[in-house]
Amino acid sequence: MKAHLSKTISGLMPIDPDSVAWFNKLKPGEVVMAEFKKVRNYQFHKKYFALLTVAFDNWEPGEINSKYGKPEKNFDRFRKDLIILAGFYENTVRLDGSVRIEPKSISFAKMSAEEFAGLYSKTIDVLIKFVYKQNMDHEKLNQIVESYLMFG
Repeated sequence: MKAHLSKTISGLMPIDPDSVAWFNKLKPGEVVMAEFKKVRNYQFHKKYFALLTVAFDNWEPGEINSKYGKPEKNFDRFRKDLIILAGFYENTVRLDGSVRIEPKSISFAKMSAEEFAGLYSKTIDVLIKFVYKQNMDHEKLNQIVESYLMFG
């Protein structure tokens, strides 16, 4: 089990739902072994997902019909496409020899703080181009995200 903990005056405390659930199952005095590693800023990670949520709520894909039927808006696909359009992807070869572009993982273990900051900035550029159609700037979008975090 991997748990995300934060140092407080009272000691180490879990900071995400999975870690809280694991922590609450421990009995007082129970001993656990841990290997510690400092992770990237959890609050910034939350801010990134707030940015995605705000943008997804404002995105209108328009009427699209395909031979597979009418597609639905999907947050996970939206997130992956933003990461790819921001330039954070890997090329993979498929069994038939074609190339598939996969988004890079944004997990704490797989993306450094510096790379994640670059992703955040480039994601805003992509959102301004494709979602907000140039009717938004970095500063205004950041203000909206901060407001969302305060009230969300």
